[in-house]
Amino acid sequence: MRLSRFHLDMPLSLGEHRLPDAQAHYVARVLRLATGDPVQLFDGSGQEYLGTLIEVDRKQVRVQLDRVHAGLPESPLAIHLGQGLSRGERMDWAVQKATELGVSEITPLLSERCEVRLNEERADKRLAHWRQVAISACEQCGRSVLPKIHAPVALEDWLGVQADLKLVLHPVAAPLAEHPRPRSLAFLIGPEGGLSEPEVARAQAAGFAPARLGPRVLRTETAPVVALSVAQQLWGDF
Repeated sequence: MRLSRFHLDMPLSLGEHRLPDAQAHYVARVLRLATGDPVQLFDGSGQEYLGTLIEVDRKQVRVQLDRVHAGLPESPLAIHLGQGLSRGERMDWAVQKATELGVSEITPLLSERCEVRLNEERADKRLAHWRQVAISACEQCGRSVLPKIHAPVALEDWLGVQADLKLVLHPVAAPLAEHPRPRSLAFLIGPEGGLSEPEVARAQAAGFAPARLGPRVLRTETAPVVALSVAQQLWGDF
């Protein structure tokens, strides 16, 4: 039987724990796990906790954690993805796949051609949603540390991000492999309509070097998957 693995938004330790209502419902009603079934929990600290369900009923689910070990190490390449804000499932896809590919931080960016406009209330709801997308991706892919998902900011406010190497994807530029090996990397990827030439110029003035991934123009949700995969192959843990 496949070992069920869950993230809990609370510090974990060896011993008995009662699962929060959302996880308890998922364990009991969706997965239909039973008393005696093994589970694996993580809290984002890098540790993994192994245990057994000791009570599963309509009112509560309790687990006994009796072993702890270090989780999967994070990539030696710290990557901060600045992702142009796109609509609905496209942004979810970008967050999900970037998490699976080992990104350290994600900042949704508001730019000239961005078709999404968020007021404060909607921004808070979307941020909570993207964080849950990242948690689910970590549960699936085995990561023990959650990437940081920042609130959306204007492109100009993000360009001062600190990294050894800062790259903006552009169809007319040197290939990614021609850049020197960094320890930290900031990737700038535009929204569905792409970045405007003035925005690319401002990014370059802020220290972003243009880089291309190949001869074809990629969609906004495809670009981070390819860019992060290539970066991890060149400088990370692939």
